[in-house]
Amino acid sequence: MSVASELEFTTSEVMTVVASRELRDGMTCFVGIGLPSTAANLARLHHAPRLVLVYESGTIGAKPRRLPLSIGDGELAETADAVVGVPEIFNYWLQGGHIDVGMLGAAQIDRLANLNSTVIGSYDSPRVRLPGAGGAPEIAGSSRSVIVVMRQSRRSFVERLDFVTSVGFGEGPGDRARLGLRGRGPVLVVTDLGLLRPDPETCELVLTHVHPGVSPEQVREATGWDLRVADDLETTAAPTAAELKILRSLEATKGADG
Repeated sequence: MSVASELEFTTSEVMTVVASRELRDGMTCFVGIGLPSTAANLARLHHAPRLVLVYESGTIGAKPRRLPLSIGDGELAETADAVVGVPEIFNYWLQGGHIDVGMLGAAQIDRLANLNSTVIGSYDSPRVRLPGAGGAPEIAGSSRSVIVVMRQSRRSFVERLDFVTSVGFGEGPGDRARLGLRGRGPVLVVTDLGLLRPDPETCELVLTHVHPGVSPEQVREATGWDLRVADDLETTAAPTAAELKILRSLEATKGADG
């Protein structure tokens, strides 16, 4: 993909860069493995050096020199400010309201930002059995806010989830409070095509930004429901040379043994 600055970048790179920009210096971020971890570490290395990364395995303030392969990667413990037990991470840090933002991925999302990372198809006889919930339901329920990072297609952005693993806005306004979920829920969904944010009244996801070179028609075509488009639709800023350099350096560490 070309932009006016003559920088070349992929759709995955623009998605990761744009997601990283949402994380500010001094935040405490509960990070999922994969795209969320890449975006969070890019933010830490580019513009948010005091970003505190918390992983489900009990590491607080991890500063990995390479991208972790799992929450149990020794790189996280070796570079963390502290390592605590999993019960403390959830009971004190997460459920105690100390996490500013949870960054999650999923296999499926619906128009009310509910997430599925459990099965595709019937639960009892699924076509695909996914990695499962892990800590995602608690992260989605108790973080002050949630950012979802996932690639967009009709297979992933669906009218109805095959299984609700993590609640976004449930069945609509007021459902999070009814279920006793303390956090605000998803405030942003970052995809390889654009940005979606919940409508403040209906909680339904609305397309607010497209990435450079992407049209709103492309985004709607990649969505399994009749996606609303904001009247003041904007285009996200393209990745900078500095962002791409750090991101590509991180990507090059995948599979490295440190």
